[in-house]
Amino acid sequence: MKLELIAIPVSDVDRAKEFYVRAGFTLDHDHRVTPELRFVQLTPPGSACSIAIGEGVTEAAPGSIRGMQVVVADADGTHADLEARGIDVSPVEDLPWGRFVYFADPDGNQWAVQQIGG
Repeated sequence: MKLELIAIPVSDVDRAKEFYVRAGFTLDHDHRVTPELRFVQLTPPGSACSIAIGEGVTEAAPGSIRGMQVVVADADGTHADLEARGIDVSPVEDLPWGRFVYFADPDGNQWAVQQIGG
């Protein structure tokens, strides 16, 4: 089994799409399937798993996702890149199990960026 797609609930699809593209995610497609279903797929750089935002994609409340995590080789470099893209990121946090940076999308869905080890 391979995890390939995770639905992220958002209140404003266009605002969320702009945020994730600005954060460096690749816009794979944006398609209105029916009047009730708009499907937008975005992929973090280097990831085999994508996220889906849109209308009719999930019944979860916008901003309710906690604990989404991506792994990077360089927390400092990723922090600098996200900050340069205008993303509000936390300082790099050093923990025994890795180095972390945190950010949230406009709805408050929370992401962790982990550099494994230190």
